[in-house]
Amino acid sequence: MPDLKINFAGIKAPNPFWLASAPPTNSGYQIMKAFDQGWGGAVWKTLGIPVVNVSSRYGAVNYRDSRMIGFNNIELITDRPLKDNLREIEEVKKYFPDHAVIASLMVESRKEWHQIVKDAENAGVDGLELNFGCPHGMCERGMGSAVGQEPEVLKLIVSWVKEVAKTPVIVKLTPNITDITDAGIAARQGGADAISLINTVQSIVGVDIDNFVPYPVVDGKSTNGGYCGPAVKPIALNMVKNCAQESEIGIPVSGIGGIENWRDAVEFILLGASSVQVCTAVMHYGFGIIREIIPGFESYMKEKGFDSVDEMTGKAVQNVKTWENLNLNYQIVAEINKEKCIGCQLCYIACEDGAHQAIGLSENGTRVPFIIEENCVGCNLCSLVCPVENCISMVRTDDGKKSVTWKERTEAGNIPVSFNDPLAGGLHHTIPEPTAALKKKNTF
Repeated sequence: MPDLKINFAGIKAPNPFWLASAPPTNSGYQIMKAFDQGWGGAVWKTLGIPVVNVSSRYGAVNYRDSRMIGFNNIELITDRPLKDNLREIEEVKKYFPDHAVIASLMVESRKEWHQIVKDAENAGVDGLELNFGCPHGMCERGMGSAVGQEPEVLKLIVSWVKEVAKTPVIVKLTPNITDITDAGIAARQGGADAISLINTVQSIVGVDIDNFVPYPVVDGKSTNGGYCGPAVKPIALNMVKNCAQESEIGIPVSGIGGIENWRDAVEFILLGASSVQVCTAVMHYGFGIIREIIPGFESYMKEKGFDSVDEMTGKAVQNVKTWENLNLNYQIVAEINKEKCIGCQLCYIACEDGAHQAIGLSENGTRVPFIIEENCVGCNLCSLVCPVENCISMVRTDDGKKSVTWKERTEAGNIPVSFNDPLAGGLHHTIPEPTAALKKKNTF
């Protein structure tokens, strides 16, 4: 069997699947329950000066099938006394000595940072995560993302922590910033042993249009919160990749953002993460999802011949290029499987109104559309909107013999590519004439 054990910046764990700092890690009871079901580590809900949280705290964005794709929260750090959290950390480490317990921390002054680091380490934590990502409430007090958006301030506070820390220090980064690598570089310069990302995205998920109040509603008022869940996964993957590619960071990455299953975890690790943290999926489905994540992840490792998580980390990073380095000669066109087509014509509507008018409708009474190959640019839209799996496939049409990139073209004087290229003097396809009805309406 593949070996799932990891050593993340000096923090050992039986597997790379950790709980992120959030409501599921609010108590020792929850974390021990999670460890008992198979989770390899947990980042304790952020410790600091206890706050008073509001009610209600959560909002969501649901898709048509009512699946929660986006989750918003306006909850702050722990509202439990520090001594209770520290006592429970000791209990968890007593019963689960081989699992990773990381304390998420957020305070203000250098003195407070020194004290809470010592308190957490005396309780037996395996590492520290500095919360510089929270985009609501705490940032208004000069903490959370207020620090994460100021690289020099971030670097200074990390250096304060490193003055006394004896365990590895992870810096949790905010996505609410122009370039997350600036914060990652600052974390490294301050002495961080690793970074984790992303924290939540500042957001408002919706408005009660009858009472004119955004969600979640607190006595007729609201505020912006932090957005997470499956909807933020693409943002998180890109930022993890950015940090993995940045040579000035060069420290381990713990990936966070929309992870629900083993495939999500694989994607984060292939793009440079060495461990992954999960929150919203557990709040939605419970700790038991780990019983599907672990065997799915192991099966993937066996199929691909990976013996360890380290062998997987960053395998996809080398294939992420800037746009100017993509092959302009590569060309695909859509192909419709007539046997599978249900005649919904969504592909026709999408292509006709939203893309390149490369799909036509038959005049013989059948509802099965057809591809106008000379107009198809291989954009992939039709296959994405098609409700039938594998009904529309994208088929390669170039010979695959020569690759030409935009960078090569500009450096060599606009080398023509294999298809009709506007920059080489031709048009890729002809836009249809407007119908007589549209002309009468003076639309064109």
